[in-house]
Amino acid sequence: MTVIGPDGLARCPWGVSAPDYIAYHDDEWGRPVRDDHGLYERLCLEAFQSGLSWLTILRKREGFRRAFDGFDPEKVAAYGPADVERLLADAAIVRNRRKIDATIANARAALDLPDGLAALVWAHADPAAPAPKTSGDVPATTPGSTALAKKLKKHGFRHVGPTTVYALMQACGLVDDHLVDCHRRGAYR
Repeated sequence: MTVIGPDGLARCPWGVSAPDYIAYHDDEWGRPVRDDHGLYERLCLEAFQSGLSWLTILRKREGFRRAFDGFDPEKVAAYGPADVERLLADAAIVRNRRKIDATIANARAALDLPDGLAALVWAHADPAAPAPKTSGDVPATTPGSTALAKKLKKHGFRHVGPTTVYALMQACGLVDDHLVDCHRRGAYR
């Protein structure tokens, strides 16, 4: 069930659990992202979130953008050992070597895709996914996220399991997982 926010609007329960979430829920989550650069950034942030609260990532987002040159895949793909050490020392981001290495590897993999990241990701959109009535109706993975994770891994992407990929699909509008009574449900059709 939705929760009524301080402004009287019905939202998904997580969307009112912290003030930072209201803006993210209302203005970004579920809005279609169709460009390679935007999808690369979201994929990296979702990978960094693995095992952590999304709120942690949201609050460090600007630090991530500064540290990773605005998530420009061409710049990140050129990173070497000195950049990895710089990132491991940057308190403005999550300092996890495996996730940092995956971000660099994923930039290289994204640049190597013949039709681009957006084409690969959006081929797995599920606009006909059932509308969830409660948070319990929202899956952690789907056959589509599993298939996309496999394709990404086949192309050299790392730290992209089905759960991380499904979070990307939700965040970038490939599915609409706003609850049925949420004021944002269907907003981007």
